[in-house]
Formats: sequence, structure tokens, C-alpha cells
Amino acid sequence: MLVCAATGLRRGELMALRWQDVDIDAGTLTVRRTIARVGGKLVISEPKSLSSRRVVPLPDPLVALLKAHRLTLKQERLKAANQWADHGLVFPTELGTPCDPRSFLRVIEAAASRAGIPDVGVHTLRHSAGTAWLDSGVHIKQVADLLGHSSISITGDIYGHGNDDGVRRVVETLIPALGIATAK
Repeated sequence: MLVCAATGLRRGELMALRWQDVDIDAGTLTVRRTIARVGGKLVISEPKSLSSRRVVPLPDPLVALLKAHRLTLKQERLKAANQWADHGLVFPTELGTPCDPRSFLRVIEAAASRAGIPDVGVHTLRHSAGTAWLDSGVHIKQVADLLGHSSISITGDIYGHGNDDGVRRVVETLIPALGIATAK
């Protein structure tokens, strides 16, 4: 869940992520594929658009988390023994096979329910990442690239609603810049 929240990856992108796509030393991951249920079967394919194929930076705490996760997976692989099917996935099932994105959705919904937060899903995490980046001053083009959007208009329409604090900061910055005196 933390990888999704910190990177804004779509659930199919996250479930199709392979270790070969994660550069721990550089602190990046590369989105090269996605997974979806097609005709009742899980199918891993390339993302539909060129903009969805992207490199996403990983903050240091997330790199540390992925290192620990890799060790946990090695232990699970030993435990599963000859039942393990190695697909090189970062987030496989307990037997190494691809995880259904719907299962990941259920995990997120269950965690949110336990936390008393209604109506939270994978897209909520993605939306939060995009909104947080914009609110913290990341340029809209960079946010569009991080989210794999084909244009900034999509990013602006979906994530650019801002918040009152962001608007207040802009106004407070503009007032002195415009030479307007304020009462104290």
C-alpha cells in the first residue's frame, strides 16, 4: 500500500511490477507493464500509452521498505519450496504467482475499514499522491509524468482542485508582490 501511496502507480502497474524494474541503488522504479483480468484470466501486457511507461523516483524510506520486502519474499519462497512459481514480481501471491488487482483493492478497502476511513480504494491512494505533489509545489507537468498521464489537462482536471491552504498561500504571496498593504 505504501508503494502505491508514495508513487501514485495504478493497481495493475503495481501488481505487474518486477524486481528487474526496481533500481534500488538509483532509487527508481520503471513502469513497463500492467496486469488486468481479461476473459477471466490475468494478463500481463505493456501499458496502453507511451506516457504510462515511465520512471518513478522512490524516496529513501520506500527504498528501505522495498529492501525489507525483498527479504520477506525470499523467506516466503523458501517456505513455499517447489510450489513457488517465480515470476520475478515485487508483489506476488504467497506462491509467487501474479496477484489479481482486485485482491489488492480488497486489501486496501479492508485496511481502510479497520482504520475507520470509509470509501478508500487504490485510486484514492493515487489521487492523494497526485494532489499532494501539486499542493507541495511540484510542477503539473512533472506530476502528469509521474502519474503516467498523456497530458497536463488530465492531471489538472482530476488532481488540480487544490485546497484552501494552497490557495491561501498563493494569495498571501501575491498580496505583497502586488504592493498591496495589509492591516496588521
